[in-house]
Amino acid sequence: MDTSSTTMIVQSLSRAIVEHRLQPGAKLAEQKLADHFGVSRTLVRQALFQLSQNRLVRMEPSRGAFVAAPSVEEAKQVFAVRRMLELELTRQLARTATPAKIKALHAHLAKEHAALHDSDAAGRTELLGDFHVRMAELSGNDVLADILGDLISRCALITLMYQTARAAECSSEEHDRLVAAIQAKDEDGAARIMAEHLDSVEKSLTFNKRQPSTDIREALS
Repeated sequence: MDTSSTTMIVQSLSRAIVEHRLQPGAKLAEQKLADHFGVSRTLVRQALFQLSQNRLVRMEPSRGAFVAAPSVEEAKQVFAVRRMLELELTRQLARTATPAKIKALHAHLAKEHAALHDSDAAGRTELLGDFHVRMAELSGNDVLADILGDLISRCALITLMYQTARAAECSSEEHDRLVAAIQAKDEDGAARIMAEHLDSVEKSLTFNKRQPSTDIREALS
């Protein structure tokens, strides 16, 4: 098995999904992907299976693979789990903050600000999500970083389906406030800001919005 090719396909498709270049519900045709990447359908199938394990892709018998389209209930559950994990993570990081960790967080914030300034929607989306994973990495908990990475990927899809036009600037400003509280070793304040941040992101989602269809007949009906 060519693991390097499979990994490359997984990374390319994951980035396209997270950066919203592939829409929820979009069909991922094996032959088209094989032609695009210059590999066999077997390698494409292996990559799609891995993505299905990460819940970024939905496999349907006799129909093929599709970009996952999370339900409203799943969206609410994902944010509930993030609150459980990230409030304690925030407290821990505030407790154990070192100058090096704070410097790393500020370096990430600088990248966020640059992406916002340049109107780089794809880069902004990735950086805003990666901020939370970076916090987990700096806490020294690799397992938590992996779990959060999976949740952030699912949140990118949820955001694409349900988020209103506002948000990126507010999220980045909340990240600034959060780092300031962590730097001050204010555990309660940092945890409160994280809770408010996740609440504001979830509240910006419009769960009753009709989603664009990927089916022409349905879209024109």
